[in-house]
Amino acid sequence: MAFTVSTAKVSISPPLSVNPYMAGYGTLDGGREATSSAPYESLWVRAIVLWENGSPNLIMSVDILALPRSIHQRARQRILALAGWSNGDILIQSTHTHNGPAIVDTLHPFMCYGLSDLSMVETYSQHLENDLVDAASEALNASQTSVTLDYKVTTASIAYNRVGLPYLENTVPVIVARKPNGNAAAVIFNYACHPVAAGMRTLFDGDFPAGACNYIENTNPECFALFLQGAAGDQNPMGVPSWELRDEYATRLGAAVDVAMQTPGRIIGSPLLTSYQEVQIPLDITPTAGNMAAVRAAYASRLPNLDGNPAWYGRHAQVMIGRIDSGSYETSVACPFQVWKFGGSPQLRIGIVGGELVSGYAAYFRARFGGANGVIVGGYGNESCYYVPSAQFLPPYSSGGSYEGGWDPDHPGIAGGSMTVYGHIGHFKGGTTGVEATVINTLNSMFA
Repeated sequence: MAFTVSTAKVSISPPLSVNPYMAGYGTLDGGREATSSAPYESLWVRAIVLWENGSPNLIMSVDILALPRSIHQRARQRILALAGWSNGDILIQSTHTHNGPAIVDTLHPFMCYGLSDLSMVETYSQHLENDLVDAASEALNASQTSVTLDYKVTTASIAYNRVGLPYLENTVPVIVARKPNGNAAAVIFNYACHPVAAGMRTLFDGDFPAGACNYIENTNPECFALFLQGAAGDQNPMGVPSWELRDEYATRLGAAVDVAMQTPGRIIGSPLLTSYQEVQIPLDITPTAGNMAAVRAAYASRLPNLDGNPAWYGRHAQVMIGRIDSGSYETSVACPFQVWKFGGSPQLRIGIVGGELVSGYAAYFRARFGGANGVIVGGYGNESCYYVPSAQFLPPYSSGGSYEGGWDPDHPGIAGGSMTVYGHIGHFKGGTTGVEATVINTLNSMFA
């Protein structure tokens, strides 16, 4: 079957007059503000439409920390109306830069940063939703280039496992859409590492993923580059954060992809099978009157912030008490799962999960489906409203609490760590019906 590609990108770098507030790190009450409308490197929505015999399949990357459910769901419905496709044909992923603009809901600007006037954040968030739709529309209507698809895997040494687990992500899967003359028209590359090489700055920037895309495009002027974030929940860059480290890792990753794409890998292609589903992941909350009274009391004890917790713990507690009193708290959270399966031998599977997926999942699915040659696994897909921990991060396997697991040892019955910045009432449930089982069972079913 014949493949063509079309591409587009839309700038999402906000002027200070629109939204100066920056997302990520969550350490400055009152919000971290950019000092210039000129970014260190421009932020983009990058869009590739892969056409299979005239049928479009869209993949977009967005240079922000995370897409909340509200923006994702509205944008997805608007994009669905642009063409005759299904949910499985539309994949949107955040690169997870920590020097991007703050947006509504994720991470919540009040809980995380103490922002009380959200008018600028809300205005920019509406612009961002429109930009997502515009990028999809422009890519759909852009000129198409006939291509073949090939795949290979290289490596890059950037990340380490920040919690000391044995999983280390260094694989770099590379999908090239290649013109008849052999030159690359587009490349999609994957790596798993938090984009925090630059550290906490006051200039908007997409960190090393954005720099790697620019390196590839500057080296290959005919090529459009798109970064696909991996299972980076517990993976951080090695070294002391700085602009210099950010540029070094951008060059290292971009150069690895550039070398890999100069010669064709194995052919992949038809049929391209896509699927999408949303699954509820249960929170470890018992919604009985007696237990919820105890949960409320535990949150009330956090309000004075006398126990050394970050300031956002108190604001999170304030919001959780309000949800308990109004009966509006959640006992589970929706998680989108998306799978693309390419024809070829071996078959290449791409599985993308919403949320900050930890690296143990990538190791598990690679072991099950032929290593990096057979499967690409990523997080931050479509909407990213929580960490997605494996059982190792939850009780009873972790006895000292964990940021990624979303709980603290002194308050095991209420949210801690990452679940306070993401604004949930408790951590995910473990066991045979919990988060790890849900992720593994869902992706195994979709990969089959």
